[in-house]
Amino acid sequence: MTALRVLLVDDEPLALRRLATLFEDIDQVEIVGTAATGHEAEAQIASTRPDLVMLDISMPQKSGLRVASDLPDEERPEIVFVTAFEEYAPDAFEVEAADYLLKPVRFDRLRQAVERARRRRSQRDAAERLAAMPQTEASTREESIWVQVPGGQVRLAIGQIEWIEAAKDYVLLHTATRSFIHRISMTALEQMLDPQELMRVHRSTFVRPGLVTGVQRLGKGLIALEMRDGAEVQVGPSYVKAVLARLGLA
Repeated sequence: MTALRVLLVDDEPLALRRLATLFEDIDQVEIVGTAATGHEAEAQIASTRPDLVMLDISMPQKSGLRVASDLPDEERPEIVFVTAFEEYAPDAFEVEAADYLLKPVRFDRLRQAVERARRRRSQRDAAERLAAMPQTEASTREESIWVQVPGGQVRLAIGQIEWIEAAKDYVLLHTATRSFIHRISMTALEQMLDPQELMRVHRSTFVRPGLVTGVQRLGKGLIALEMRDGAEVQVGPSYVKAVLARLGLA
């Protein structure tokens, strides 16, 4: 696995040193530089071409939010915001940040954020390779659907969806890096999905069987599934037998 190239940006020297120290215990990362202002950050991003930028929000000259929003899409690194202020969170995710960490940064949250950024980067690279394929090869792409995002819509490959849950008139499509909300009925969705890829386990839930990491026995014949992302998914009583058989536990 190629090392993730990381740029650290913070106007507080102590915060920079702490972040650098925490990164020493994370595998497969390379710190390619540091910056203390928004303008320095932009210059470093242009010169070092990092995969991930750990970006403070409140900085001299130009805020981290402005830096992130001004980055060109074609060369955009993954962004993880680091700040002492919770109120910036909605703005951070408007610019498609991979994660948002509060100071003082905890090691477990930092590692989680880095792994999320690594997955996002890998998926983007894979999507770019797929887009570059000749049409005869690209015809084998997985089925996809249009989903709403801030400012428009994007095409989401069904193969990226790990599990799905109903939310009133909408569904939540959970991927390894983020969740999307989409207006569709569960009945209509079931007709679209290949049951070998996404299995219905409840009237309001689908899961990808290969990403089930554990089964909880709840008593009275009921079970819940532990997913790779840590989610616990209840299995409907009428689905238990089929689910256990699919998982090889019947």
